[in-house]
Order: sequence, then structure tokens, then C-alpha cells
Amino acid sequence: MTKPNVRIAGSAAEIPAEAWGELAAPGDPFLNADFLRILEASGVVAPETGWQPLHLLATEDDRVVGLLPLYLKSHSHGDFIYDWSWRPVWERFGRDYYPRLISGVPYTPVAGPRLLVAPRSADAGAVRRALIRAAQALVAGQGWSSWHVALAAADDVATLEAAGLLVSHDVQFHWADAGFGDFDGFLHSFSAEKRRKVRAERRRAAQSGLRIEVRHGGEIRADEWPALHALYRSTFERFGNHAAFSAECLAALAAALDERMVVFTASDGEVPVALSLCFRSADTLFGRYWGASRAVDSLHFELCFYRGIDYCLREGLVRFEPGAGGEHKIARGFVPQRLRSAHWIPDPAIRRIVAPHLARQAAGVAAYRDDAARHLPFRRAG
Repeated sequence: MTKPNVRIAGSAAEIPAEAWGELAAPGDPFLNADFLRILEASGVVAPETGWQPLHLLATEDDRVVGLLPLYLKSHSHGDFIYDWSWRPVWERFGRDYYPRLISGVPYTPVAGPRLLVAPRSADAGAVRRALIRAAQALVAGQGWSSWHVALAAADDVATLEAAGLLVSHDVQFHWADAGFGDFDGFLHSFSAEKRRKVRAERRRAAQSGLRIEVRHGGEIRADEWPALHALYRSTFERFGNHAAFSAECLAALAAALDERMVVFTASDGEVPVALSLCFRSADTLFGRYWGASRAVDSLHFELCFYRGIDYCLREGLVRFEPGAGGEHKIARGFVPQRLRSAHWIPDPAIRRIVAPHLARQAAGVAAYRDDAARHLPFRRAG
């Protein structure tokens, strides 16, 4: 049996498209031959923006059989590890926390596989172990503080934990189709009071006089993206944050991903005034960005939640993950779900400090998830 060799790819473009086809799930809108390549080529993800690609490729007989997306990060923005409070711990020991390694999808709080293995690999377990050891060796060899695997799939978490990584916990709110059939069927699962509130919100959005439509990326002309990008950017500017994606990057993603990008817009005549930018796989819709040029009663809920649920029910998608945060999602039928990330901390003294903190966090997150579930709008059985 050939032992996997691991090397660094300095860009997603170095990874052959045929390898992506074997490594990633069909229809994945993020881990594919286009998404990471376009982010890197457009400068959204680059050393100059604090994201240096160091993707790990595992090969057997010179053929790619494994991939660990990996970036050297000089900050904590856009990776959803939420580790801003960790830096003082390293400084207490006279160490620098940045840069550190991160495995995940940039600017995208979506859980999924991180240790990608081709089905034709002779030993999938050996490939995963080789990728993990290579990342750990890279941290040790360069003297970096840590390696983090953001929002990993359950199988990856188990493998990473067995390799000595610590696990952190988070909660997101997701919708799942329970055989509703259509939106009225979905609302039928609500209590009467909650059902009336949703219908009132949808009615107010419908009475706004705006034209609401949904299009896939390939249906949007390149010259439309500057106006749509301005809406996306407005949300970040409102909160004093940086909008990472450029209009050119979004246009390139739309052209490459086509039906894997889903855009809900509200327009006043021919002028777009609000947008909800989503992506989709074969079975899941992923909400990502909202922006509006003016306040319209209930329009945010309509574009970001209700139209997405409508789309899922019409297209046969079984899940809708509208992004990080947002307790307001609970009243609209989005159920709290546990997500996990994994963390390699080679320094044993620092590890002894962080480990109990993460254990306490796990208990707190579990309690929060259970409490949030008690506020769901669904009718009680019996």
C-alpha cells in the first residue's frame, strides 16, 4: 500500500479541476474548482488581505487523493472561529498568536467536510491522518501558535479529536423540510399566533409595491453587479465593517457557479433596493449576504427567510442554512443546531488553559441550544 505524500499548493488554481471533481461533493458551491480559485484570483483571499493559501494535497502515485484547505491568517476576521479573546493567553507566555493556520471556507460560516478524500484512495483513514500530521508539522516547523479547523463535519471532528485537537462549539439556526409540501404546509406546523405573525410580515412585504424575484447567478448580467454589490456593501458600512467581496468577484462567481448562486432581489421599477445573496448545493440553500438601500417593513424577513423557504420547497431542497447568528430566526421556524470546530495547540501550557475553557463553553452552548428550542413556533404535540 502506497503511503500518502503531502505537499503544499500555493493556490487553489494549482489543484486540477478533475481532482476537485473527485474530492468534493457534487454541486458543493464552496469547495469546488471555482469558488476558492476566484476568491484568490480576485484578491479577496490573498497574503495582502491576511489570507495566505497553503493548501495541503495528499498524493498516491502522483495522483491527488486528499485535500485540506489551509490558510495562514494574520487576523481573525472572516473565519468564524471567534477566538479574539485567545490572543492574550499567548501573550502571557511571551508568544505571538498571529499568524495562525485556518482550515475552512473564507468568509463563509458553513459547516462541512474539511479533510477531503477521493473515493479511489487505497486507505481513506491514512490520507486523513497524513493531512493532519502535515498541518501539525507545519505549525511546529514554523513556530506558529495554532491550527484551527472551522465548522468541520461530524466525521472530521471525530478524526481531529482523536488526533489531539480540542473542540469548540457554536449554534446556528437551520430550517429543515419535514414534508411540508408548500409554504402553507410549513405554516400549518406553527401555532395559530405565530402563524398570524408570519402571514402579516409577508403581507406587509407584498404591499410594499416592490417587485421581488429570484434568479440564479448565470441569469444576472455582469453590468448589474455594481448596483447589487452596492447593496451588499451597505450592510458592512452600516456597522463599520469591511465588505470583502468586490463587484468583479461576485460577477465572476455568478458566471462560474451559475445555478449554485441564488439571488433574491426587491426592485423599485428597474432599480434594485434590496438583495439576499445565497448559494445552494444539491440539497441545501445557504444564506450569505443581505443589503438594502432603504428600510421597508418586513422586507428583510421576506428576502432572507421566507423566499428562501419557498425556494427550497419548490426546488426540492431539504435544508436552509441562513448563516451565523440571529435569534430572530427562531420565531420563523429555524431550529438551533450545534456546530463544532477543532483546534491544534502544540504548547502544552497554553493547551491546559484553553481546554477547560472549551469544556465550559460546550456545556453553555448546549444549555443555550436547549433553551432556544423551547421558543420555537411549532405547535405542541397533543
